[in-house]
Amino acid sequence: MALPDYEGWACFVAVADSGSFTAAAASLGLSKASVSKAVSRLEATLGITLLHRSSRSVTPSTAGAGLLAEARAMVAAATAATEAARGDRVDLAGPIRLAAPMSFGIKVLGPPLAAFLERHPAVDVEVMLNDARNDLVGEGIDLALRISNLADSSLLARTIAPVAASVIASPAYLEKQGTPKHPLELAGHRLVGYGHRDGAIPLRFHRAKEEATIVPAGPLFTNNGDIVVPWLIAGGGIAVLPDFIADEALASGALVRILTDWSLPQAHLHLLSPPSRLRPARVKALSDYLVDVLKRSCTGAHEAHLALHHDRKSG
Repeated sequence: MALPDYEGWACFVAVADSGSFTAAAASLGLSKASVSKAVSRLEATLGITLLHRSSRSVTPSTAGAGLLAEARAMVAAATAATEAARGDRVDLAGPIRLAAPMSFGIKVLGPPLAAFLERHPAVDVEVMLNDARNDLVGEGIDLALRISNLADSSLLARTIAPVAASVIASPAYLEKQGTPKHPLELAGHRLVGYGHRDGAIPLRFHRAKEEATIVPAGPLFTNNGDIVVPWLIAGGGIAVLPDFIADEALASGALVRILTDWSLPQAHLHLLSPPSRLRPARVKALSDYLVDVLKRSCTGAHEAHLALHHDRKSG
């Protein structure tokens, strides 16, 4: 059995990801001719066309697109093995692709990433902010932060810390519409829905042995919390938001917490990575760093949240 053409696969991935033989050659430190020759050799060996070439663009063929995720995983594993063998003998260098939720990335990730890149100037971090669930393997993502209850998956997950969330509204809205004393009273209010109108996520509350579930009826539905804060401040209604999104408005008094004697299901911040446990040293370093830094910041915020709720219950 012939050995896999690792060079050909690496060149194929680089061209597919960059959309250009020239860009792929630059990223690999090879000549454009060498990259083209390696991909053509691989195509000849496999007996299929991996890339469609034109004078304007290079795109994966149907067969190439179907093999791209496995090819990325192969190249990543080979790169990780090489860097693991080098150990601490070389400085951390190279690219890292990090995905994170939009609001969390904007409000929390900037300072930690700045400090990491200051410490490791030869590392490049590409940050992708969105509220979708990325395909880590298919999209070539090294690490992903998620705030959720994780479903079963082949991805490796590190649970970092709980993420506090509160039911909030503006004092003006509550003065005009009344302050709900029980979660079921939210049905009579303008309650933000997370997700689509036809599939808004139910809100489940519990207190001692009592439970209550309410499905938001709008009029605002969204998949991102940042848009909700100014709407709430303007007296638009009530929402459940993570504290890190609304902390400034809460601190200023523009928004206030309600139903603090009730609890919501506890969400956690997780750091996910592709299934292979062999990772480049730079990826492991960023993973360990983010877990350490975010654990301290999120845990402190969660403890403050619990203390506030405890005080309200005691009062």
